[in-house]
Amino acid sequence: MDVYEELLRLRKLGQKCAIATIVQVRGSIPSYESAKLLVREDGSMIGTIGGGCVEAEVWEAAREVIEKEQPRHLSFNLGQDAAYDNGLICGGQLDVFVEPVLPVPGAFIFGAGHISKSISKVASLAGFATTIVDNRENFANRERFPEAAEIYAEEYEEVFAKLPVNETSYLIVVTRGHRDDMRVLGWAVSTKARYIAMIGSKRKVINVVKELEKQGIASESFARVFAPMGLEIGAVSPEEIAVSVVAEMIAVRRNADSGWRALSKSVLAGERLRALLPQ
Repeated sequence: MDVYEELLRLRKLGQKCAIATIVQVRGSIPSYESAKLLVREDGSMIGTIGGGCVEAEVWEAAREVIEKEQPRHLSFNLGQDAAYDNGLICGGQLDVFVEPVLPVPGAFIFGAGHISKSISKVASLAGFATTIVDNRENFANRERFPEAAEIYAEEYEEVFAKLPVNETSYLIVVTRGHRDDMRVLGWAVSTKARYIAMIGSKRKVINVVKELEKQGIASESFARVFAPMGLEIGAVSPEEIAVSVVAEMIAVRRNADSGWRALSKSVLAGERLRALLPQ
């Protein structure tokens, strides 16, 4: 299997991987400059950069690169002793660059109203592939959402199983009412989505969470929900709300500490939600 073909396949599936490339060679090594090794999230791999202890160390680095989503540069000196011990007829030096390959993040927007329309546009411009879900055909359609990758005009429960939601997914709950919000949020917290957010006032958030807890969903399940969603920038119009929400999504995507403590990795989104609930 070709490394590039597998890379494209993994991206389409929404899975992360890492590519290790020999970027510089000095002397004799058991491979060649530009040789590549692809490591998947489950640790399996295709391709090779020569085998032996070098490849084993690069594999370990690739797992870390996938987890942290940060590249690494490795240098190896294959001295004669090391080469002999590992069965390699070589004695050169090589540099390996290991980079994460991340899928295009999917933004799944539940509800197709005026705020969702703006969020879809802004999110698409920011590099998210948007999917619109609403049970109203006159709202969830290509005319209203020309930039969307996918559009579903079906009941929410019928769509859930069709959505490729994983650790790189962003779920935004912007339906037309409390009942639909509960239906979607109850499912959303059972997924592995990287970002889950729901629109609404503090009172609405509290009421929705309480109702879902009555249905048997553990309170801890809401610990990673951003609600009310978006950065607190005083947004009023649909366009302003969209900017605040997508900015929050970007901060989560980039693991950024923007100066707002709620966006730091060390401060979970759930702390925002728990602060709303009566002690």
